This record gives sequence, structure tokens and C-alpha cells, in this order.
Amino acid sequence: MRHRPVRLSIAATIASFLSVAVPVWGQTAAPATQPDSAEKPAAAAQAQTPAPTAAQPAERPAYDLLTTPKLLGDWGGVRTDLENLGFSLVPVLYSGYTHNYRGGLNTHHGHDLPGIMQYNAELDFDKMGLVPGGSFFIRGMQTWNDGVRDEIGSSSHPTYVWGSAGDHEILADKWWWRQRFLDDRIEIRLGKLLSVVDLFDASPYAGNPFTRFGNSVLSTNPTIPVSKGIGAFVKIWPTDWLYLQAAAVDPDQVLTRTGFDTAFHGPCHFRGYWEFGFTPKWPSAKGPMPGNYRFGLWYDTGSKTIFKDTLGGTRDIETDTGDVGYYLNLDQLVWKETDNPKDAQGLVMFMRYGYAHGDVNRLEHFWSVGAQYAGLIPTRDKDVLGFGVGQGILSRQFRSQMNSRADRETVYEAYYAIEITPWMHLTPDIQIITNPGGTKDARDSIVGTVRVRIIF
Repeated sequence: MRHRPVRLSIAATIASFLSVAVPVWGQTAAPATQPDSAEKPAAAAQAQTPAPTAAQPAERPAYDLLTTPKLLGDWGGVRTDLENLGFSLVPVLYSGYTHNYRGGLNTHHGHDLPGIMQYNAELDFDKMGLVPGGSFFIRGMQTWNDGVRDEIGSSSHPTYVWGSAGDHEILADKWWWRQRFLDDRIEIRLGKLLSVVDLFDASPYAGNPFTRFGNSVLSTNPTIPVSKGIGAFVKIWPTDWLYLQAAAVDPDQVLTRTGFDTAFHGPCHFRGYWEFGFTPKWPSAKGPMPGNYRFGLWYDTGSKTIFKDTLGGTRDIETDTGDVGYYLNLDQLVWKETDNPKDAQGLVMFMRYGYAHGDVNRLEHFWSVGAQYAGLIPTRDKDVLGFGVGQGILSRQFRSQMNSRADRETVYEAYYAIEITPWMHLTPDIQIITNPGGTKDARDSIVGTVRVRIIF
């Protein structure tokens, strides 16, 4: 493969400040040579069109704001050349508006405009010809504001995409070395890992809070403890339809620190995760119907306080270690519009369930169910409509010993994800949260959000 010296010099410069790079628009491709006569066959016309040479390289397609997959385009070919060399950087903006319209704890100023800016960079050492199957990923992140959870008083977060991140300058959010072996049948990751969403309890339908369900109980399973810290992960695919995976992650890391201080110093805490799953493709008249059936177990070595009180009497503080729980996560395409294997239009159903010990965890049981339909409106094949219900049930131990008015919190959410362009998605949604915080006396809340994702 020949690389033009000019593009390589530009690529080397841009690699140092890609996050603020101004796109260099590609030039319009020159028209193909026309045949001398209308009677000449197409083959003869094509034969007269000179093949690209070093002196006459093939031109890149012109930049088109409505069709480009990234807002900043291909930087005049530099982005593609960098990716061919094994380097990619994709800045992504997630923001939006969220408002508590009714109920909860407070509707006065019960609105916010939070957001996240991510800088996803990867070095593919396999493409570079240096380490077969090896790559390094790192993500920088900026955050501002954190939604209206405090105004609602809910256990769930109505805008999980920005969660409780608060205000942060650029920090190294995640990074890892990934190594694959045996035709990608084995994968290992070492670094700063995010246990849930990235690796465990993942779902292509109910696991994307950026453009799909916004509420945390419809994007994740709240009974599974989330860890983002130094750790190790391994995944094995014995067959195309079966996988097994496990990880150990440091649960004590502070977001604004590297994580080495807690991972290799101080108490020896870790959280372990194990999951196996089936990924069958059921036959149908319109082609394979993919599904994902996941079963997982987690273990926490940390110390947790046991719920023990006399509802007004004295309380003896007791702790326990070795907390454990399990979960299920299922999704299945149940109907397809076409027999094109690349066409994602159709109806998907999903469900989750989680269990955690009620003597040390406020949520003892959790479940969610829902459906998503891609391409429901004609000519809007990439848009997605979704509806889901999720419920967290507070533990009997917590209710009997700590709060007799505690019960359960239920979330109803509907959204419509609109593909404005390939690089921009707009997702309005509406949520009804009953018994926020799981308290029977709490006022039911109605929350509206509009989320936007822009890929630069």
C-alpha cells in the first residue's frame, strides 16, 4: 500500500491535537473519461479510463454533511490513512436537556443541561504489524452537571448516560491493553476497566443510554455492583454460539486518580464477575433471528453493614463480607421486516432479572422487560422506538428493620431515537417513576429528556 508523503506528514501533526482539528475537506472526484461515441460499449469506455497510478491517485469522495459518518469527515483522507496505519481517534459529544415536570421532591428549577465529551483513541498493533492480535485503548472524558436525580429522590437515575459524574476536566476514564489469540477465540484485557455495560450484563438493545433507554434501570441491572478500576478480564468463545468470561476489578478507585494507589496499596479488595452466554441465531422464513441469553454471578470481598435496627430503638452496627448475587439478561429478535441479513429492521424483546442478599443490599430483587422496534416508520429505517418497565424491590430486611414505609420503585419509559444524520442522533423520551426511592409516601414523578449524540 502506497502512502503519499504529504498525507503522512499531516497525519503525524494531527495525531497530537486531533481533538481540536479542523477538517480538511476532500476535493470533488474528477469525472471519468467519456467514450468517444454513444455507440461504444460500456466495456470500451471503461477501458479508456486510465487506472490510478502514483502520479494520478484515486480521489476520495467529496465531503457530504448529510451522509458522512462523522461530522468532521475524513480530514481530506488523513483520518483513513491514520486508521490504515493503526491509529484512530473519535471524539463524541453526549448532551441534552432533562426536566422533572411533576412530583418527586422538587419541580422548582427541576431541570438540568448535563453532558459528556469523550475522546476515544486506539492503537491497533496488529495493523501496525508489531503485535498480532494486540491493541491499546484509552478514553479521555470531560463532564458537566449530572441531571435531576436529586430533585426526584429516586433510586434509579433518569439520565444514566451522565449519571453522577458531576463537573470534571479531561481525565483518563478508561484504558486497557487487549490481546486476542487463536483466531479471536480468546480475549484478555488488562487496565482500567468498567465492569458493567462494557463487559458484563451488556445488551445491544437495553444497554445503550446514549441513544436508547435513558433510565439506569432500563440500561443496567442495579443489583450488580459497578466497578471502574484496575483489573483483568478474560473471555473465551469455544464455539460461535457460546462464550464464557470472568474479571476481577478494584472497587476502591477514585475517579480522578490513576487507580494504582488503591489497586496495589491498602486493603486487598476486589469484585469478581463471571458470565456465560448463548448467542443462537434461530432460523426463520426471513433469515436468522439472533438472540443473546446471559447468566452471571458476582462476588464482592468488601465489608457491608447489615441492616439491623428496632425501628426506633438502639442499633447495633454489624458488618459482613463476601457478598454475592446473580443475574439473567436475555434479548431476542422476534420479527424481521426483510430477509436482508444486513437489515436491522424488526422487533426485539428483552428482559433482565437480578438478585442480591437483602441483609446488606437495599435492592434485593430487580426485573425489567421491554421491546424495541427499528424502522417502524416508512423511510425511517434507522430510527428506533422503544418501551420498557423496570422495578427495584427493596429487601425485606431493610423494610422490617430500617423503614417500614419502604416498598419498591417502578420506572416506565418510552423513547424514539431519531437518526438526523449518520453522525447525529436525537432521542426524546418520557419517564414515569412511581414511589421514587422505593418509599410509599413519595410523589410519583414525570420526567422528560431530550438527548443528543454527535460523533466528530
